[in-house]
Amino acid sequence: MKNKILILLALTAFSGYAQKKAKTVAIKPKAEFVADLMAKMTVDEKIYQLVQFSSDGTVTGPKQGDNYITRIQQGKVGSVLNATGAANTRMIQKINLDNSRLKIPLLFGHDVIHGYKTIFPINLGMASSFDPSAVELAARVAATEASSSGVHWTFAPMVDIARDPRWGRVSEGSGEDVFLGAKMAVANVKGFQGDDLSKNNTILACAKHFAAYGAAEAGRDYNTTDMSERVLRDTYLPPFKAAVDAGVKTFMASFNEISGVPSTANRHLMRDILKGEWKWNGMIVSDYTGVNEMIAHGFAKDDKDAAQLALNAGLDMDMVGGTFMSTLKQSYDEGKVSIDVINDACKRVLDVKYDLGLFEDPYRYCDEKREKETIYRPDFLEASLDVARKSLVLLKNNNSVLPLKKEQKIAFVRAAGER
Repeated sequence: MKNKILILLALTAFSGYAQKKAKTVAIKPKAEFVADLMAKMTVDEKIYQLVQFSSDGTVTGPKQGDNYITRIQQGKVGSVLNATGAANTRMIQKINLDNSRLKIPLLFGHDVIHGYKTIFPINLGMASSFDPSAVELAARVAATEASSSGVHWTFAPMVDIARDPRWGRVSEGSGEDVFLGAKMAVANVKGFQGDDLSKNNTILACAKHFAAYGAAEAGRDYNTTDMSERVLRDTYLPPFKAAVDAGVKTFMASFNEISGVPSTANRHLMRDILKGEWKWNGMIVSDYTGVNEMIAHGFAKDDKDAAQLALNAGLDMDMVGGTFMSTLKQSYDEGKVSIDVINDACKRVLDVKYDLGLFEDPYRYCDEKREKETIYRPDFLEASLDVARKSLVLLKNNNSVLPLKKEQKIAFVRAAGER
C-alpha cells in the first residue's frame, strides 16, 4: 500500500511538472503558427483583430461605441487602449480568453511617453542632452515599469520634425533637427523593445505620427500640409526610416492630410513607401478616432467609406473609432475590400502578438509581485535624476554666470527629505 501511495505521488508530481513544462515549450515558428491560426479564422474574426477599444481607464478623446467589456465578450476586440495594472489586465485578458473561440490574446496599449510611473524630462528636454544613451535608458526604465503593469505597447516615440514653434506638440518630439531626431528615434526604439521582445520587460514601440504631422500649416494641430516629395523625404521621413532600421514594430498614422489626402488613408505613405519601398513588416494603427475624422477632412462621406479607404490604403488597426468593427464586413461582402487586404492586416496584428510571446503565455505581463517590486525602483529614480541633469539647458547666460571662475563661491542647498 505504501509503495502504491509513493507511485501515485510520483505520478502526480510528474503530471504537475509536465504541465509546468508545457507552458515553456516553444510553439511553432511565427510564419507557420500565424498561417495555421488564420486558416481557422472566419472573416469576421480577422476583422475583429483590427479593432481597438478604449477601457474605462484614462480617456484621451471621444469614446466610440458601448461598453468595451461587452465587445470583448462578443469577440469583437483585438486590442484594448489604456487598461493598466497587472491585476486589471489579467482580469480583462481572462474575460477575453474565456470567450475567444481560438484563444487569441488581447494586446494592451497605453501612452508611455517620457516615463510610466517614474517620470523623465519631456522628450524635447531629453533630446537637448544630445545623449542617445540617456534617452535609451529612459525608454528602458519606462518599458520595464509599464510591462510590469500589464502594458504591451506604447505609442512612442514621437519622431515628428517640428519647424513651427506655434505647434502645440513640439515638446513631445526631438525638435527641428533631422539628424538628431533620427538618433533619438533609434535610442527610444532600442530602449522600449530591447534586444528580445519575448522578454517580459519589453514593450512594442510605435513611431508616430506618420507623416509630416509637425508641418501643419500655422502650427494648427490636425491641419493640412502642402509640401514637395523632396521636402517630405529630406526633412520629415528620415527619423521614421531610422526607426524602421532599428526594428520598430508599429507605426501610427498622423491626423493631418498631405496635399489633400489624410495620412490615415494615404496609400503613398503606407503601401508605397513604408510597406513597399522600405519593406517594413510591422503594424500600422490609426491615431485616436483618426479614421472617423477623415469625414471632417472632407475626404470620406461616412464611417463605412472612411474604413474601406483606410484599410485599402494600408492601415491595419482602427484606434477606438469602431469603424472597422461595424462596417468592414459589409464592405468585404460588397467587394470593396478584398480578403487579401484583410489577411495582410490581420497577419500583422497576430505577428506582433506572437513576438511578445502572448500566444505562449497571455498573462506573462500580469504579475502583481513583479509590478510591486518594479514600480519606483530606487535605481529608476536615480536614473530619472541623472537624465534630468543631462537635459538641463541654459537659456540665457545673464552676467556671464558660466563658465564658473575659480574665485567664485557656490552654495549647495539640499532640500529637506532629499536623498
